[in-house]
Amino acid sequence: MSQTAETVTAAEPEPTELKRVMGPGLLLLFIVGDILGAGIYAVTGQMAGIVGGLVWLPFLLAFVVAALTAMSYLELVTKYPQCAGAALYTHKAFGIHFVTFLIAFAVICSGITSASTSATVLAQNFTGGLEINGWIDATPSAGVITAIAMGFMVLLALINLRGVGESVKFNVVLTIVELAALTIVIGVGFYAMTQGKGDAGELTTFHDYQDKGMFLAVTAATSIAFFAMVGFEDSVNMVEETKDPERIFPRTMLTGLGIAVILYMLVAVSVVTVLTSDELKGIADSEGAALLEVVSKGAPDFPIDKVFPFLAVFAVANTALINMLMASRLLYGMAKQDVLPRALGRVLPSRRTPWAGIAFSTLIALGLIYFVANDPESNVVLNLSNVTAFLLLCVFAVVNVACMILRRDPVSDRSFRSPGPIPLVAAALCLYLAGPWVDRDAVVYEIAGWLMLLGVVLWAITFVANRVSGTGDSDFEDVSRLGD
Repeated sequence: MSQTAETVTAAEPEPTELKRVMGPGLLLLFIVGDILGAGIYAVTGQMAGIVGGLVWLPFLLAFVVAALTAMSYLELVTKYPQCAGAALYTHKAFGIHFVTFLIAFAVICSGITSASTSATVLAQNFTGGLEINGWIDATPSAGVITAIAMGFMVLLALINLRGVGESVKFNVVLTIVELAALTIVIGVGFYAMTQGKGDAGELTTFHDYQDKGMFLAVTAATSIAFFAMVGFEDSVNMVEETKDPERIFPRTMLTGLGIAVILYMLVAVSVVTVLTSDELKGIADSEGAALLEVVSKGAPDFPIDKVFPFLAVFAVANTALINMLMASRLLYGMAKQDVLPRALGRVLPSRRTPWAGIAFSTLIALGLIYFVANDPESNVVLNLSNVTAFLLLCVFAVVNVACMILRRDPVSDRSFRSPGPIPLVAAALCLYLAGPWVDRDAVVYEIAGWLMLLGVVLWAITFVANRVSGTGDSDFEDVSRLGD
C-alpha cells in the first residue's frame, strides 16, 4: 500500500490550469500502483496469525468495504471535479470549518503513520535481504532495525526538501516493480503446489490462534487488511488531469480495486500453501518480512529470494515517500489558510519546498517509530498500520455520509451515482471496522488520540492568535487550495 494519501492541490473550476493527459490506461496504472505497495507486505503476516488459512477472506471483505466507499468517492468526484478529496466533500456537506479541519488533519496523520509503517517494513526487508545474501551473519536486533527505519525517514525528508513532484511516468515504473514483486510471491506459491510442497487444504482451515472465535477473528483481520486496500481515494486528486473523467473514472477505479484484491488473494493463497499452520502462527511476529519467508521457503533452489527483498524495499519506499509528500504539503496548505500556525508554512527559498511542514511531519514519524518500537509488548508494523486504517476508516465514514447529504445538489446526466443507500451501508461498515470490538491494541487508539489532540491544540493556538492579532479568522477560505 501503499497504504493510504489525499493530497489537496490547486484547483480552479473552469478553465483548469492542469493539462488533461491521463487516459484510462495511465489512470488504471496510477490507481493500481497507489493501492499496491507497503500494505500487502505489512499486514499479511499479522492476518495469518489471526485467522490461519482463511487469510484470503479478510482481503475479500476489505475489498467489499473499499469498493462501496469508492462508489461514494466516484459520485462526489464526478459531481465536484476538483482536486480536494475528503476535505472538500466534508466542507461542502457540513460547512463546519472545525470538522473540515479534523478530516484534513486525520488525512495528514494517516499519511505519517502509513509512512512510519512503510519505513519499518523497509527496514525488515532490507535487513532480511542482507542476511539471505550472506552480507551479514545474523538478523539485526530490534534496535538496529528501528535505527534503519528512522534513518530512512530522515532520508525521505532530505529528498522531500529537494523537491519531488508526482510523476505519472515514474508511477508507471514503480507499479511495474510492485507487480513484479507480488508476481514472484504468487509464482512461488503455485510452483510449490506443482512440486507437491504446498497444502491447498489449508485455504479452508480456520485456526483460532488468538481465541477470538471465527467471527471476531475475521473482523479483526479485515480491519487490518483494510490498510492494504487504501490508496484508491488518492486518484480523485488526478481528476483535473484526466481526460473525460465522468466517463472513465468509475470503471477505472473499480477495475483497479478489483485487480488489487485479486493479486492480494493470490498472494494469500501462496502464503497459506507454502507455510505450515505452525509457521502461519509464527509469522504473526515477523512484522514486514512474511512474504520474504514465503519466497525463501517456497523456492529454495532458485536465487530469486536474494532479489525479492530489495524489490520489496523499492515498492515500500515509494509508498512512504508519497505519504510524506502529501502530509508535508497539507500542513503547508493549512498553515497558509491560517488554520495551523503560520510557521508551518515556511518555504525553503532555494528549493521552494515546505521545509517546516517536512520537518514537523518527519519529527512526528520519528517519534512514532521510536515510541512504538520501544514498547516491548508492541508490534510496530501491526500497530502503526492499524492507526492508519483506523483514521482512514473514520474519514471514509464521514465521506460516505457526506455523499448522501450532497445528493441535494444538482448533478449532470454524466455523473456517477452510487446505487441507492449504498453510501450509508458503506459508512456503517467503516464505523463497524473502526469500532473497539475488533480488539485492537489500546496503543492504536492512544496514538490516534494523541495525534488528533496535537492537531486540535495547534488549531486552538492558531485560532486564538488570529483573533488577537486580527490577521485571520481560522476559516478555510478556499478548501480546494489546501496544499498549493
